[in-house]
Amino acid sequence: MIEGCNLIGGAALAGTGIEIHATEAASGKTLGPAWKGASDDDISRACNLAAAAFIPYRQTSVEERAVFLETIAENILAIGDELVTRCMAETGLPRGRIEGERGRTMMQLRLFAEVLRDGSYLDIRHDPALPDRKPAPCPDLRLMNQPLGPVAVFAASNFPLAFSVAGGDTASALAAGCPVLVKAHSAHPGTSELVGRAIVAAAEHCGMPAGVFALLYGPGNAIGQALVAHPTIKAVGFTGSRGGGMALMRTAAARPCPIPVYAEMSSINPVYLFPGALAERAEEIAKGFVGSLTLGAGQFCTNPGLVIAVEGVGLDRFLNAASESLNAASAQVMLTSGICQSYTEGVRKLSEHPAVAEVGRGTIGSDTQGQAALFQVDAETFLADASLHAEVFGAASLVIVCKDTGVFRQIAEALEGQLTCALHISESDHSLAADMMPTLEELAGRILCNGFGTGVEVAHAMVHGGPFPATSDGRSTSVGSLAIARFLRPVCYQDFPIGLLPKALR
Repeated sequence: MIEGCNLIGGAALAGTGIEIHATEAASGKTLGPAWKGASDDDISRACNLAAAAFIPYRQTSVEERAVFLETIAENILAIGDELVTRCMAETGLPRGRIEGERGRTMMQLRLFAEVLRDGSYLDIRHDPALPDRKPAPCPDLRLMNQPLGPVAVFAASNFPLAFSVAGGDTASALAAGCPVLVKAHSAHPGTSELVGRAIVAAAEHCGMPAGVFALLYGPGNAIGQALVAHPTIKAVGFTGSRGGGMALMRTAAARPCPIPVYAEMSSINPVYLFPGALAERAEEIAKGFVGSLTLGAGQFCTNPGLVIAVEGVGLDRFLNAASESLNAASAQVMLTSGICQSYTEGVRKLSEHPAVAEVGRGTIGSDTQGQAALFQVDAETFLADASLHAEVFGAASLVIVCKDTGVFRQIAEALEGQLTCALHISESDHSLAADMMPTLEELAGRILCNGFGTGVEVAHAMVHGGPFPATSDGRSTSVGSLAIARFLRPVCYQDFPIGLLPKALR
């Protein structure tokens, strides 16, 4: 059911602020209903309810929280085709992508249910008392992680399910024992309300406190800034633009009590093509590259926006094969008109750069569709022109042509922090790749061998993060079981009677 409501305290409430409307991505047609934005009073009420819910929610058992997460997953599936068709309309993404993302969203929720039952996320440590130690005795010390408090989550535009209302930030924060307040993304408000209602229903079914979840709507940045500034909020999860993430970081840092912002913001995800790999399989790599580049109209934060290779026959083969494959790539509907316009402008700037040459273009589409594009430039120009380092969010990439492999390290050292870095190598390239690894380990949160970063597995060993500006805190990940650590803090208990200790420490 979609009514155009904010969800606060377990109830659906009409806002009193400025209206927003859903838009059909393919046509620009307005979709009903309208959502009135949350007022300042609505935001304060949601935050205060979350604060009141924190202690009773954090005191729920591991099993109760695990069942809550699993119930959310079941409720999302139970929405059925209404969720899929609404999401397709609002985003322009195809059915297969939406159904796959729905499955991933449910997988994340169930993963964190497993994490809770496993218990290792608590990081329990115990140093037994040594009363006879000289020159001073050692007290009994026990440590475990505890939840931070209410968390503000910002839904992403490019993943309307898996990085949105019930996405990884929400799942990991709820698993940690933190109430969650989600700022809905205006690009898919109907999708957000359907999923938000599934969470509210799960909370009621599982007997969770009413303030454990809220969904707030509104245009612009005011609601997000008010959420981050509210004293009850203890952490922030954000996926979006660099400008948006930086604005939230400034607000969080300026509070009387600063809080952490875990923001995933910007990455061009360099791909290194080593000489041996190109000699062996240039055409095969090119085919995989174009498939990764054009997947989902290139609207992935792990899209391969940069390719680095040495000039020569191998690179020529790669460029010819990539051009041929790209020329056959159909234009695709982009998530919003604003994203499409920004992408078109980014491609225009590359095409008009005097030192940049076009390698290939996909087919031309409508005003709502992005045309895939591939360009090339020499390494000297790239290193001298910082404007060429900027992300173009969509199916566009730039090939850097190097005179020799000695330039590989210079390019890595010139780049900002990245989510991913991919190496395509053969056995003959191993020595050169080994020399590059210390530099690449400083560059990215995930390093791939003979693959592309657009497949992000939801797993225990996954890292979806990286040095700034890929994320605001390169020590964290927003995908995988380690994501829960963002919303926990260690607490030490010294010389406590057993009966007063948390159950996990007894």
